[in-house]
Amino acid sequence: MSEIEKVFSAEGSLAAVVADFRARAGQLEMASAIQKTIQKQKVIVTEAGTGTGKTFAYLVPALLSGGKVIISTGTKNLQDQLFDRDIPTVRAALKAPVSVALLKGRANYVCHHHLANTQADGRMTTREDVRYLQMIASFARRTQSGDRADLADVPESAGVWAQVTSTRENCLGSNCEHFDKCFVMRARKQALDADVVVVNHHLFFADVALRDEGVAELLPKCNTVIFDEAHQLPETASLFFGESVSTAQLVDLARDSRMEGIAGARDFAALPEAALALEKAARDLRLTRDEDNGRLTHKDINGDSAFTSALDNACAKLSALFVLLESQAERSEGLENCRNRTQEMAKTISRWREAKDDSYVRWIELFGQSLQLHATPLSIAEIFRKQVTETSRAWVFTSATLSVNGDFKHYCGELGLEDAQTSSWASPFDFEHQALLYVPQNMPNPNTREYTAAVVKAALPVLLASEGRAFLLFTSLRAMREACDLVREEFKARGLDYPVLLQGEGSRTELLDRFRKLGNAVLVASQSFWEGVDVRGDALSVVVIDRLPFSPPDDPVLAARIDKMNREGRNAFMEYQVPQAVITLKQGAGRLIRDETDRGVLMICDPRLVEKPYGKRIWRSLPPMKRTRELSEVEAFFARATVETV
Repeated sequence: MSEIEKVFSAEGSLAAVVADFRARAGQLEMASAIQKTIQKQKVIVTEAGTGTGKTFAYLVPALLSGGKVIISTGTKNLQDQLFDRDIPTVRAALKAPVSVALLKGRANYVCHHHLANTQADGRMTTREDVRYLQMIASFARRTQSGDRADLADVPESAGVWAQVTSTRENCLGSNCEHFDKCFVMRARKQALDADVVVVNHHLFFADVALRDEGVAELLPKCNTVIFDEAHQLPETASLFFGESVSTAQLVDLARDSRMEGIAGARDFAALPEAALALEKAARDLRLTRDEDNGRLTHKDINGDSAFTSALDNACAKLSALFVLLESQAERSEGLENCRNRTQEMAKTISRWREAKDDSYVRWIELFGQSLQLHATPLSIAEIFRKQVTETSRAWVFTSATLSVNGDFKHYCGELGLEDAQTSSWASPFDFEHQALLYVPQNMPNPNTREYTAAVVKAALPVLLASEGRAFLLFTSLRAMREACDLVREEFKARGLDYPVLLQGEGSRTELLDRFRKLGNAVLVASQSFWEGVDVRGDALSVVVIDRLPFSPPDDPVLAARIDKMNREGRNAFMEYQVPQAVITLKQGAGRLIRDETDRGVLMICDPRLVEKPYGKRIWRSLPPMKRTRELSEVEAFFARATVETV
């Protein structure tokens, strides 16, 4: 028996420290495959269904390898779970003397320089921010980490955080007067010294972008890179391999220029005036579009004279600020930094406007308070392949959702990983008996106005049969809000007291805690609840998905990629859009069965799943649950569950 077989055996070292540990063939096979990949410094793409135990399957060979390992995951919450729970468990089981560091993006650490400037400026928009600033200052004096997650009394959403943390653009680096006690540098040093470093995808690709610009790397050199939640990589990498600049960045630059002027050039009155002029120009640019949020192509604003004029004005104010900063830059490191940022932002906007490279798509993203100009590569395959092949190390990509019916062609093609080994392990759960896939009959076309009302009408008898205990997942915020209003009206009219929770009425963590405790709630949500959510037991017995999650065809990047593929004589819908929808749908469906004792109904309301030729390809990619179009079978499913628990 090999060392790794001993670890995962029923009497092995993991069983000794993990309560209710069970030996699983898929987990052992996955761990063995990853161990070979690490030893040979190859590339492997692995899909592991829910319950396989993929986290331990990659942690055990990683900690046994003896080399330096970077583990990148999708979110800060998953980072914390790995660092606080999973790695300590495996380290204890293996008795492995490995050191571990947690590294987050710089916006997670208090910056002494910007904290001091904010205190000196004294301009806070609310009394709450004044109080929060005092709390952060006190925290900065006593903390060892400087990690804002350790200061729970100041909400993560508090606006003051942006003023007391640094960004890549406004960090002074080794020229900062507080460099010796910098929390970011302290965290980086710990990462450099550690055997295992836990990061997130955004930080990993920010580091890649810095290296490509010739800047010293943030992350240490390593022998192995492991991407958990690897299905998120194509979208994240696309953002970092492109260029962007936002009105929020311009506002931040204006604020920093004004504050650095107060600190280092108080006698130069023209500087704060120019900074305020840039801030106004940036805000005016955002106000040229009425939409609260959305995405626009460059062509969408071609004839928009108000937008063009406002962008011209912002560029002019940026140039004027640069001239003044150029004259004062030698007076402080902070002023020099603002001068450099002004120059870089002006160049980025200029490149965006000129658009000489047709391998990039130019587009605009609208947020509530800001507007962002993007230039995104149409394909990242060549760029990412270069990152993988230019160094001799092992690369491991893993997720519960990477393939389309066992085929990894789409995913590997997006990242340029055509030569990678691919392997898939199905979930060990008994989906045929634990779950039922229900596609209701007589649903209208998903593109009709009455569709969301029809979804709610079809879901109501299912919610009655399940006695609440459901997620209603929607592909748009508009549909989510409409559905929530309809569900609440129906429950009130029928005298039903099932609590209805809505995404946005509290943080995701708060809503999930309430959902679990209530035991009979209905949670109506959109994209952020489609993945990374784990509710085990009876509290979640139904997942309703309103429609197949095809990305909107008017999305600028998607539209450009579809156009390119079709011009090449390829079928963009079948090659790109369907596989993307399958991977997203598998994530949403994966919320239902999280444990060996879970039982539930997956209700997909979209009639295209059974009426369109491509529908079979989609449902065959889902776990092998029984399928029905009859409501009576759903009601019988829950009736059996009630009998079995009596």
